[in-house]
Amino acid sequence: MNNSEKDGFYKLSWIQRIGFGSGDLAQNLIYQTIGMYLLLFYTNVFGLSPASAALMFLVVRLVDVLWDPLVGTFVDKHSPRFGKYRSYLVLGGIPLSGFAILCFYDGFSGSLLYAYITYVGMSMCYTLVNVPYGALNASLTRDTNEITVLTSVRMFMANLGGLAVAYGVPKIVSWLSPDGKTNTTADATAWCITMTCFALAGMLLLIFCFSQTKERVVMDKKETSKVKVSDLWTEFVRNKPLRVLAFFFITAFAMMAIGNSAGSYYMIYNVNGTSDQMADFMALGSIPAFIFLPMVPAIKRAIGKKQMFYVFLTIAIIGMAILYVVSMVPALKSKIWIVYVAQFIKSTGVIVATGYMWALVPEVISYGEYTTGRRISGIVNALTGIFYKAGMALGGVVPGLVLAFVHFDKDNAVSQTPFAQQGILWLVCVIPAILLVLAMFIISRYDLDDDKIDEINAAIEARHSSREEPIIL
Repeated sequence: MNNSEKDGFYKLSWIQRIGFGSGDLAQNLIYQTIGMYLLLFYTNVFGLSPASAALMFLVVRLVDVLWDPLVGTFVDKHSPRFGKYRSYLVLGGIPLSGFAILCFYDGFSGSLLYAYITYVGMSMCYTLVNVPYGALNASLTRDTNEITVLTSVRMFMANLGGLAVAYGVPKIVSWLSPDGKTNTTADATAWCITMTCFALAGMLLLIFCFSQTKERVVMDKKETSKVKVSDLWTEFVRNKPLRVLAFFFITAFAMMAIGNSAGSYYMIYNVNGTSDQMADFMALGSIPAFIFLPMVPAIKRAIGKKQMFYVFLTIAIIGMAILYVVSMVPALKSKIWIVYVAQFIKSTGVIVATGYMWALVPEVISYGEYTTGRRISGIVNALTGIFYKAGMALGGVVPGLVLAFVHFDKDNAVSQTPFAQQGILWLVCVIPAILLVLAMFIISRYDLDDDKIDEINAAIEARHSSREEPIIL
């Protein structure tokens, strides 16, 4: 081990990078299925009204606002036998898989109480995995370039999970369904079997992630006893980069969740696509990751992190504009290849911008440690988790409310009124584009460049060696 590694600037092997990334692959196999298809399942298969589903998504996110900081505080204060953060990949991963399966179980069809219990349980278990997993990222190394590579690998794996969900779920469900569809009550058993397969695969991958990771940069044990829930608010107030990132999270995830949950409706009712075409469309939401994410380190070096955000968020807006025009012009609607191209363009921008934002989390954690002397990774990830969940809440609430407003007919598996089709178009194109413009303004306020982060990390390690007091920026 060289001196820089002794100082916390660790270089990970490729099996360690892939092992860490498999944790996001696992979570995406489970949570992307929930995010992309649970609303469709609830309205068309399980039998809930869009308004009831929207209210439930909002209530569950309010539960998360209370639950996430409790989890963040708990993981920062405690050090389980098998790892401070990685232990929860198994402790939370097993019940997460179970609740995910129950969310798609139709044995209590139409029961709003059952939907609440299973969805709340799934969301709480997801937090129990996701918050420690996010903190694990910042505990592996301080090296800025290594974190960029690690994040690129993580996002590559995450989008591999997204691709498996986007392409595989409609295919498997339609193959298992007696009517060959995905949006009727006859498809209930097919949905449950499909979710079972993805949930079990996710659980095994979380176990693999546990086996390949090790915390190296963590808070001193004597500091863990001082961590409390109120640190979440304190850190939010005094850490400007964290505030910027938190607000970027809520807009970015709201944009993704709204677009993803409405994508299946768009293909069924606006483009009149088949189950195979819907699978192709949803898969194109992840395919650009395998082309562009490996380029992220080079792109960032060439144009800088802020410019990279601006460029790719603009690309996403262009793709959304094309999707809107295609659906509005009858002559273009039948040309499915144009829909695919537009989805590819949109997804390219979204994937690069939202993928790299995870590399900023270790930066704001280091900034907080530099200014306060405490590396409260769990608290920071709980805070970003709250805003992430808030974005996901909008992704669940807004589509449900819009569908209710435009009088979406959940019993019609073939067509909708022009007003309902327009509402679906708002969800796929208009609202996400507005959120992307807001995201560009928010990220413009982020002022931690790579040189400053390198200086901060070097100062922290020097302080650890000399036991200096924290320096306030």
